[in-house]
Amino acid sequence: MPILVTGSAGFIGFHVSKLLLERGEAVVGLDNLNPYYDPALKAARLDILLRYPAYSHAQIDLEDRAAVATLFAEARPEAVVNLAAQAGVRYSLEKPEAYVDANVVGFLNVLEGCRACPPKHLVFASTSSVYGANGKLPFNVHDSANHPITLYAATKLANESMSHAYAYLFGLPCTGLRFFTVYGPWGRPDMALFKFTEAILAGRPIEVFGEGQMQRDFTYIDDIAAGVVAALDRPAAINPAWDPQAPDPATSGVAPWRILNIGAGQRVELMRYIELIEEKLGRRAQINLLPMQAGDVERTEADIQETYGALGYAPTTSVDVGVGRFVEWYQQYFGPRA
Repeated sequence: MPILVTGSAGFIGFHVSKLLLERGEAVVGLDNLNPYYDPALKAARLDILLRYPAYSHAQIDLEDRAAVATLFAEARPEAVVNLAAQAGVRYSLEKPEAYVDANVVGFLNVLEGCRACPPKHLVFASTSSVYGANGKLPFNVHDSANHPITLYAATKLANESMSHAYAYLFGLPCTGLRFFTVYGPWGRPDMALFKFTEAILAGRPIEVFGEGQMQRDFTYIDDIAAGVVAALDRPAAINPAWDPQAPDPATSGVAPWRILNIGAGQRVELMRYIELIEEKLGRRAQINLLPMQAGDVERTEADIQETYGALGYAPTTSVDVGVGRFVEWYQQYFGPRA
């Protein structure tokens, strides 16, 4: 029985699919190759996956209820990794409907597919953005995350709640993973590392919001993929110590469900991140310092002690090494343009 990975031609989905294939799993990928960013990059990722005999692809929209139901009925996946989503915090200010369609309706279709053809485990992507107005650092899954400041984050909180309902009603083991600022080779063009590298090489100024004071928990893609697979291998279970009088928001006493952080576990100043890009490129950046944008937070940092205890998860890639690997990939991929 295969593992179904939605968003398999996306940044994280590609790396997770590849890791699963390399360890001998059969993977059914779902991705509609939408034009949110250059579909050529998604097509290039997909071309690599299609080289594996154990990979098959379904190019359908996650919000297409009938198509998703048919895929589940035909594939009958052993496990499901839901990474398909409309990503991007800032884009949610421009196209809110896209987030409800892909992240809420699409996720409901995944849950219904799991209800009809129960897998051993559903692992799904959440985001560090759900912590929103919570200023307590590091962000801990046992703290409240009820004050999102973007629609994107709100849709991901909805996913967490929806999955708990299905875990309770239908006994579906569910694990939600809150990812922290993922970066690395094959990354999305709308993310800072890609945009900064592109601009520096083109001799254009880079826009640095928050007056350069922001800090992020930058997490390398290989560590993210390893965390996803580790979670997939360890299905969620009911927490026997859960207290309904003081309910833990990250676990459940009535459903096989949990929430975990997947991050590097440390803050890096954005200006240091830019310095590393400059070092790897051998070029200086022209920097335009700008105010914070709507929906941004000043600092993020993941508390990953719980994730280590549950999964044995321990990130191994420093930001220095990770940025270097991205720059190397970028220059190889774009060739003379870089």
